[in-house]
Amino acid sequence: MKFIALTIFPEMFQSFWEYGIVKRAIESNSITAEAVNIRDFAQGRHQITDDRPFGGGNGMVMKPEPLAAAIRHAVAVAPGARTVYLSPQGRRLDQTIATELSMLPGLILICGRYEGIDERICQTCVEDEISIGDYVLTGGELPAMVLMETVIRLIPGVLGGEESAQKDSFANNLLEHAHYTRPAVFEQEAVPDVLLSGHHAAIERWRLESSLIRTVLKRKDLLLQRRLAPDEIKVLQQWRLDIEHILQSQSVCGAGALPGGQ
Repeated sequence: MKFIALTIFPEMFQSFWEYGIVKRAIESNSITAEAVNIRDFAQGRHQITDDRPFGGGNGMVMKPEPLAAAIRHAVAVAPGARTVYLSPQGRRLDQTIATELSMLPGLILICGRYEGIDERICQTCVEDEISIGDYVLTGGELPAMVLMETVIRLIPGVLGGEESAQKDSFANNLLEHAHYTRPAVFEQEAVPDVLLSGHHAAIERWRLESSLIRTVLKRKDLLLQRRLAPDEIKVLQQWRLDIEHILQSQSVCGAGALPGGQ
């Protein structure tokens, strides 16, 4: 898969290419990646890429001529790649969108600056707009990196295990289970015994419950979007029975009595 970032600050991407899974993906030829300087396509000695907005107002707007030329260059280098503008007005990035993008031959990522880019570029050159959240950043470079890493880890072979990405949080509308590593006791807090038991079925059961607990407590909205598996339903039904037992054991008199004598 090929990634091309269009930016006026290509230096920002150099360290991003050189660490972690991105570096491994490049070294294994799972991806190719480059940052193209939009200024290289600007006319004049000063290579100006921005100008004042028509109609007045604060800030500057990225000029259409150099940006269009940079996009056309990238399209020629990466035919079939989708041209994406990182914009707060775009689709909000999630695991479903990342999976969709990971199946493409490439991504051309437009990193805006200032007040944004000329609307005519959005209308004629942009195929998709994606946001990484409802907040404002100075430029599109960091969102482009977030999008790239999210997509890259879904490319087969990048994580080194076929199931690694499938078990990530949000991959199936469940948050990932809790993780522990050595030492077995840290500041008087011990690792759950089941994880030290070597009993693989029991460990998988614990991980499932941990995943469900985290999702219920932190993002129960995800469960409403998920078709529960039989073993997950079984766990939730057992919790319901346990909770009912706890409630039934409480005294209906005095302090702590349940409302309505229930």
